[in-house]
Amino acid sequence: MSQITREIPSLTNHNLARSRKKAKSTLDQTVLPTHPSLPSLSSFSLSSLLLDRIRPPFPAAMSSEIEVVDEARPADRDAAVAGGAVAAGAAAAAAAAPEESLRDDVYTAAAYGDMEKLRRLVESEGCSVSEPDGLGYCALQWAALNNRTAAAQYIIEHGGDVHAADHTGQTALHWSAVRGAIQVAELLLREGARVNAADSYGYQTTHVAAQYGQTSFLYHIVSKWNADPDVPDKDGRSPLHWAAYKGFADCIRLLLFLDAYRGRQDKEGCTPLHWAAIRGNLEACTVLVQAGKKEDLMVTDNTGLTPAQLASEKSHRQVAFFLGNARSLLDKRCDGNSRLGKLSKLGLAPVLWFLIIVLLLIYINSVIRAPTLPKLTAGFGLLAWSGVFLASAGLVLFYRCSRKDPGYIRMNVHDPQNMKDDEPLLKIEINNPALLAGNWSQLCATCKIVRPLRAKHCSTCDRCVEQFDHHCPWVSNCIGKKNKWDFFSCWYPTYWRFVILLSRFFSLLWGCSADCCSSVSDIAQHHDK
Repeated sequence: MSQITREIPSLTNHNLARSRKKAKSTLDQTVLPTHPSLPSLSSFSLSSLLLDRIRPPFPAAMSSEIEVVDEARPADRDAAVAGGAVAAGAAAAAAAAPEESLRDDVYTAAAYGDMEKLRRLVESEGCSVSEPDGLGYCALQWAALNNRTAAAQYIIEHGGDVHAADHTGQTALHWSAVRGAIQVAELLLREGARVNAADSYGYQTTHVAAQYGQTSFLYHIVSKWNADPDVPDKDGRSPLHWAAYKGFADCIRLLLFLDAYRGRQDKEGCTPLHWAAIRGNLEACTVLVQAGKKEDLMVTDNTGLTPAQLASEKSHRQVAFFLGNARSLLDKRCDGNSRLGKLSKLGLAPVLWFLIIVLLLIYINSVIRAPTLPKLTAGFGLLAWSGVFLASAGLVLFYRCSRKDPGYIRMNVHDPQNMKDDEPLLKIEINNPALLAGNWSQLCATCKIVRPLRAKHCSTCDRCVEQFDHHCPWVSNCIGKKNKWDFFSCWYPTYWRFVILLSRFFSLLWGCSADCCSSVSDIAQHHDK
């Protein structure tokens, strides 16, 4: 049996008066109010927590927490009660009186899915399932939190309201997003729950799912129920901000895949990359940078700080180094549409072309057209022309490797800033096997596609390639499904020709050395005589 502890989602205003000298993160200046915890089966069970248990204030941070901890074992619970009898005997005795009756309430039955107890309380004892508990939470919320589909269905049939909200404005659908309870969420939505319902902080279901890394839940409600994956809360933070802050890379991939705007700035002027840098989430920063542009690294918040500067001031050295290095690489990158940019994309291919052609001409001039050629044997002439043929074939294959489509996968990209108001976000296939299996790494946030197996995104070409092997600078192209055999046909014979020529060179060198040694020996003998 698990102990359930609920912390009310909250995010208070940040102090914007931090100095440039200290440049502290806005997160460190957030002051959060005291949060009551939800009913739970703690060391004194449900009753003591229903009465008056209050949590202390949380540390300064972006906070929206619903935590689950293990219930203390009966032996440990008894030992804890016995150990505190001297100091708090009166309090324990006062709490023990209503304990048994409160154990049997509809909220506990709904939380644990005890249908027998729930039916007895409702049908025999006349308990209401629509009334909130002492802290303002409904039985339907407890059933939704723990994915108790049967209990939720029973509560709805006996008067439970799917639109009922607690004192923070959260409904049962919000609670179902905490643990990714897709079955209960599906039931609530079929019964009329509003997928875009917002609480007092402006959090919709997509925000809560992003806050807890429930990627499958987020994918389901967006693809099937058209939930908005890019809606801001009252502080201007989208689900992408929350996923970046919490470091849920899979959620970030999905949200970027769903066209969430990575450049959105909240009331502090922070983008999702700022929040990922503040928390030192290297993987989150990597995903955002790979899917972004140079301008994303240069955006400043309200205090004039970039993500790299924030990471440095928070002592996240790896993140600061990564962001600084990414910026320097992007600074050196030329515009692909300019003449210099097109030349830079050619890589080492022109150098290799020049060497091959020059060496081929030298070979033809020095061997094929040599003045002593008529004196050579027919076999040697055949070998000479075979070398010319192999070199020419290698040039053809080399051209095919460098110019042929390596297996680029068609992109599915559009600019969310230029979208029409009535234009829906990117539609995805709800029954996609990769997404149903939770293989979120197959999502490409840049190309906005679900990659097939063995396909990868090339950071140099900025495209996804089927059966991607590597990006070869010598051919200035990716090596993938459609040109891999041309690549092997081109480079394997070249490799062996190089080995043969190298071995021939060393054999000649060895022969020359032997002749030199013999000559030196003859001279020495002649001198002795």
